[in-house]
Amino acid sequence: MPRTTPLPPGVAATAAQQGGCLSRAQLAALGVSPDRVARQVRAARWQRVGPLVVATTTGPLERRGQQWAAVLAAGPRAALCGLSALEAHGLRGWERPEIGVRVPRGRDVAGPPWVRATSSRRPARVVRRGGLPVLAVEDAAVEAAGAARSPSTAGGLLAAVVQQRLTTPARLRAAVLAAGPVRHRRELLAVLDDVEGGAQALSEVRLVRLCRTAGLPVPAQQLVRLDGGGRRRYLDALWELDDGRRVLLEVDGVGHVEEARWYDDLLRAAEVARAGEVVLRLPARALRVEPERVVALLRRHLVG
Repeated sequence: MPRTTPLPPGVAATAAQQGGCLSRAQLAALGVSPDRVARQVRAARWQRVGPLVVATTTGPLERRGQQWAAVLAAGPRAALCGLSALEAHGLRGWERPEIGVRVPRGRDVAGPPWVRATSSRRPARVVRRGGLPVLAVEDAAVEAAGAARSPSTAGGLLAAVVQQRLTTPARLRAAVLAAGPVRHRRELLAVLDDVEGGAQALSEVRLVRLCRTAGLPVPAQQLVRLDGGGRRRYLDALWELDDGRRVLLEVDGVGHVEEARWYDDLLRAAEVARAGEVVLRLPARALRVEPERVVALLRRHLVG
């Protein structure tokens, strides 16, 4: 049986850091010849991921491997951008199957079909997440928001970035202003004003705007109370009216209709409510599709 020369130790170490993927240039620098790469692929020990990248595993790549494959296929000075960069920073709920990567202008990317390469004259900071080059949170968020089809989606993204504590409204506002003529710019700045005032989720932003437009008092938001078990809970909205009445509102997203979440939410609402408070619960969707009905309901409780 012919001997198999062990691979250089740097191959395994680099592959472990990069989700199992290496570029052909990296392999050459580590002393692995193109012929040896081809033998590994033929033996089904490795697999090609586009013409410039090789995975030292077989089967579907995990997400980390896909991210590294996209950057390696795009070449030097490439970085994850937009929603892909935000995913790498930890944003949840906005993932997309394709992976966006920013490359220098004029560069062609020979990568897998799920890699989407873009270029821009707009400067952006590149940081490292576990060695992976990605656009900074603020630059990635402004880029992704500007690419959104609707102002509502763009604003919701910025609200989510703040709500998930990836950055602050002040840093995002500075990035929007520095970006110049970005799409949905007015909406983005307006959302950041509302988020900075305490409205973190997009449903809370809509609630504040409904109140202002209708001439209703604006609630305090994200106030902390302790529930029956002593845990910290955050109130979506609370009005303390001049006549001494208090109105508490909870805004439920789609996830709240799941049985376990619904059960917990009902108990939580009962635990955090205080004597004499009116407790209301509204679906977040109603703020968007039936704002007049929501305003009428709030007016009845806030104005009488």
